Amino acid sequence: MNVSDISLPVAVLGAGPVGLAAAAHLVERGFTPLIFEASDDVAGNLASYRHVRLFSPWRYNIDKAALKLLAKAGWASPAADELPTAGEIIDRYLRPLAELPELAGHLKLGHRVTQVSRLGFDKVTTRGREQAPFLLRAQTGDGEREYFARAVIDATGTWSHPNPLGANGIPAIGEADYAARTVYGMPDVLGAERHRYAGRRVLVVGSGHSAAGTLLALAELADEVPGTSMVWAVRGATVEKTFGGDSADGLPARGALGARLKALLASGALEIHTRFRIHALEIDGDSLRLRVTGEETGGAHPVIQGVDQIVTATGARPDLALTRELRVRHDPWLESTDALAPLIDPNEHSCGTVRPHGHRELAHPEPGYYAVGAKSYGRAPNFLMATGYEQVRSVVAALAGDLAQADDVQLELPETGVCSTRQAYGAEAAPASCCGGPAPAGSAACCVQDAQAKVEGKSGCGCGEPVPAPMPKEKSCCA
Repeated sequence: MNVSDISLPVAVLGAGPVGLAAAAHLVERGFTPLIFEASDDVAGNLASYRHVRLFSPWRYNIDKAALKLLAKAGWASPAADELPTAGEIIDRYLRPLAELPELAGHLKLGHRVTQVSRLGFDKVTTRGREQAPFLLRAQTGDGEREYFARAVIDATGTWSHPNPLGANGIPAIGEADYAARTVYGMPDVLGAERHRYAGRRVLVVGSGHSAAGTLLALAELADEVPGTSMVWAVRGATVEKTFGGDSADGLPARGALGARLKALLASGALEIHTRFRIHALEIDGDSLRLRVTGEETGGAHPVIQGVDQIVTATGARPDLALTRELRVRHDPWLESTDALAPLIDPNEHSCGTVRPHGHRELAHPEPGYYAVGAKSYGRAPNFLMATGYEQVRSVVAALAGDLAQADDVQLELPETGVCSTRQAYGAEAAPASCCGGPAPAGSAACCVQDAQAKVEGKSGCGCGEPVPAPMPKEKSCCA
């Protein structure tokens, strides 16, 4: 058995939006997909926050190859500008897609892939490696089973591996001891988990959209149930970035979320703690007390007291153990696919768009293995669903040997309306001179990108202007 065996399928790990899109593209190209989903239904990660309404309208949430399959079966597409909930994405799009005969017979629900390797080869052995099929071991309701594949498209995401509450990248002291009081992600505050938060003092940790949405839900609950209160803790010195692009945001719902959060904070109904890098949780009577390290505050040991429940919305990270026996290359700090890291590093990039990228940026030293979707971004938080759709289109074209189509990567994403959130939210604009030639040492990342673009013969972004003009949708914010 070798990878040239035409009977071998292409394994797709994860039956979420990007995984099912990959399967649709595989079918379109004449491949047989073998789709693994750890949950008992499609899109297990998405289902955990099915109550959440997305920022992006349907036009950005439906893959083109998937749409072709659905349309052939008589599926009626939702209104392009309608904002769906995560649950509606599952019920109205992903489940109908998975039930199509082209995919249904190749879908393995309740199959959690735990290891991926090469048949007869460990990580060290080279000679003949590329001809060996991939071996996938899965935990199923009937015990462990093994499957073989000619290639692997890993769309397992990161949502099921949340970052810890502790600020050092590891759990805070006591985090495991008081796990019963902590929820990671976006709990259904106004629905299924209302009883958990009603009348309680709730701490929300994180500075992203998940934290913002949870705080607004808690504010609504506080209006309905006396005694409900909110505390917001962020690790940074400011929360301006969380407010988004306001009216300039290319996704109006995202801008509106930030405006509502800003109003809540201004009302005085929300207690906020900035520069609060959690070190330890301690019991204090019937409630919890959280503190930071003394070294960070000159020995003052600031605390947040009287906390009944905690919502940790500090992002997520990929499961790298899955591919330990494969030859993979990850960025040392983002844990993203290595070649993709310079395009998405949140230390340098604050835009909601990235440069178009495809199979070349997503490839690993292990031929035939690709991480796509949120997993390809590692710990970077700025992934959008439409990006994953274009990723898998390019990857499947490459697997089919159609490099012309694989390399013709075109990404259309909503504009944020600004080039850099640092400029948009009060930071000084970069010196105009940075956009006229090589960027000086220590200059803003946008200017470095601008200078590099000019070296490559491309147009720059004009980042010396106080409020840069929106860039074309298919371009990154700075080049």
